[in-house]
Amino acid sequence: MVKSMSSSERKSLVDNCLTELSLFAKQLCPEARIEATTEVFEDEDGHVRIYPPATAKEQDVADIEGKLAERCVDILVEKGIFICAAVYD
Repeated sequence: MVKSMSSSERKSLVDNCLTELSLFAKQLCPEARIEATTEVFEDEDGHVRIYPPATAKEQDVADIEGKLAERCVDILVEKGIFICAAVYD
């Protein structure tokens, strides 16, 4: 169960999760451009957008998407932070 926290604690946690996901995405695809934002849409806390190079293979992009999705679910379950991560080509 996620404990209640102040808005500043939650903002700090969201920032930490965005950083964690961004670094993870960079590990998965070092050549990618990564954007992390705290823009909110409905109940989301933030977004991570990954732009792999045009030379990235379709299977590699699918693998990156799957691994990021798994980590986003882990963060949601463990910390109660809802971050959407998407790979754009």
